[in-house]
Amino acid sequence: MKIVVGTRGSKLALIQTNWVVEELKKANPDIEFEIKIIKTKGDLVTHLPLHKIGDKGLFTKEIEQQLLDREIDLAVHSMKDMPSTLPQGLKFANVPKREDPRDILVLNEDYKTLEDLPHGAKIGTGSKRRIYQLLKYRPDLEIVPIRGNIDTRIRKIEDENLHGIVLAAAGLLRAGLKDRISYYLPTNIMIPAPAQGALALEIRENDLHMEEIISHIKDETAEIQVAAERGFLEGVNGSCHVPMGAYCEINDDKLILTGLYGDEEGRKLVVKSKEGSIKDSAKIGFDLAEEVLKEYNKL
Repeated sequence: MKIVVGTRGSKLALIQTNWVVEELKKANPDIEFEIKIIKTKGDLVTHLPLHKIGDKGLFTKEIEQQLLDREIDLAVHSMKDMPSTLPQGLKFANVPKREDPRDILVLNEDYKTLEDLPHGAKIGTGSKRRIYQLLKYRPDLEIVPIRGNIDTRIRKIEDENLHGIVLAAAGLLRAGLKDRISYYLPTNIMIPAPAQGALALEIRENDLHMEEIISHIKDETAEIQVAAERGFLEGVNGSCHVPMGAYCEINDDKLILTGLYGDEEGRKLVVKSKEGSIKDSAKIGFDLAEEVLKEYNKL
């Protein structure tokens, strides 16, 4: 039996997909896996900020179409790239172990922390979530829009004379670039994107065989966190046009979910937290979204 796994062709996407395939092989040694690279709109249009190209789904639609057309059997994505709702006929299989969800700074070698940066320091990021949270903490910073893969963005520190850039910890850790991380941004300064650091394993809705194969690499903690954070994403109907984040911490059978939501210009930013049972993770996400939107609409 052969399973065809679809993915984007970026270095990080291939690292993630190879990791998934290796984990699946351990549990299913008799199955042959083939990786198929699929170009997405987000890969083809590289000269514009993401919010100017379209909405979430920029890195997923073409891959999902091949899944629906039975050209591939499994799609591997970064969960943070996934829209709040999936196309009809598709669903997520179990979530594997999550990497560190935090954002990090890669800084010019003269600096070590966010506090070290001089007044007016130039920081590169194209994410509204990152921009407005950074400016809330350090209003003096000059934000420079950047896009590209990890290596391209790191090179821009020198090429564009930046003091540093913001990236997801997960990408650098998976790519073996831990030594390039200068500073982990605390979640009370920078709330991550919903499900950042988690992988999305997408399959056809009625594919029970594929579901069974993937169930062997399920991680309970990641499932709970992703359900809560994506519950919030769905509740606020989040997109890449507005700053929006969610972060779930688990203590025994309780969880604390923190959500962020704002307007396109970053003039309004609401941050709230909600606690509850891990059994109600998705509902807590929805309930928190309702509370955040209520407060947002009062501003």
